[in-house]
Amino acid sequence: MKGFLGMGDRLAGKVAIVTGAGSGIGHTAAIRFAAEGAKVGCADRDRSGLDETMEEIKSSGGQAVACQVDVTDENLVDEMVAETTKAFGPVTVLYANAGIAGSGNAKDITLAEWDKVISVNLTSVWLCSRACLPGMIEVGGGSIINQASVGGLVGVPGIASYAAAKAGVIGLTKQMAVEYGPYKIRVNAVCPGTVPTPLVEKTYMANGGFAATAEAGTNPTYEELLEQSLFRYPIGRVGMTEDIAAFALYLASDESGWTTGTVVPIDGGMTAA
Repeated sequence: MKGFLGMGDRLAGKVAIVTGAGSGIGHTAAIRFAAEGAKVGCADRDRSGLDETMEEIKSSGGQAVACQVDVTDENLVDEMVAETTKAFGPVTVLYANAGIAGSGNAKDITLAEWDKVISVNLTSVWLCSRACLPGMIEVGGGSIINQASVGGLVGVPGIASYAAAKAGVIGLTKQMAVEYGPYKIRVNAVCPGTVPTPLVEKTYMANGGFAATAEAGTNPTYEELLEQSLFRYPIGRVGMTEDIAAFALYLASDESGWTTGTVVPIDGGMTAA
């Protein structure tokens, strides 16, 4: 990860917030954004993970501020944006990446479980956008990157609440792209396939990895489940956090200046197969 810093200046002059920056894709994206010159508000509710991300950025000369936040709390989200703005200026890039795993089918999931997954994976995306939009409008534009999932595009067993939340993110992305396009605010959604992260591990272990080759009655390890899932990916491997962060970087940069309202699978060909 440290090799990212010093790579270039594709985000020079930009102020970014990355939620879920304490681990997984958010960790990699926050470091990559800083590597390309952004000043980054790193947000996560996990203090230890947040501190690790901050250390990697700052030890390599990047600029960042830590925001320990529960992204389902509207007051804390507003404070996150205020803290980042106070440190660096108006936020011009938001990567709404924070999320949790969700398991259970529509018949068996409880209302409490459903509400929690929808709150973290969908409502928080709206809350973060709502908090950042006024500043983006004031400065004349910005980029909002929403973390959706292939689970919001195709049917996957055992993740009813997660699929509903991610499909909701896709709908919200398109609506906001139309609503705020006249303000030069671009809104796009990224839909990762399987990327080994703590969230994916929890989901796989709860759902058997969605691997059609798994034998009934067996208890495969996480690594075995990942191996069994490769049949879904024509490119022959699962993703890496760097794969997703690289595309988020493109959407955050001015290179994607005519890209808005898009929903892009980054999935090794899964949704094309």
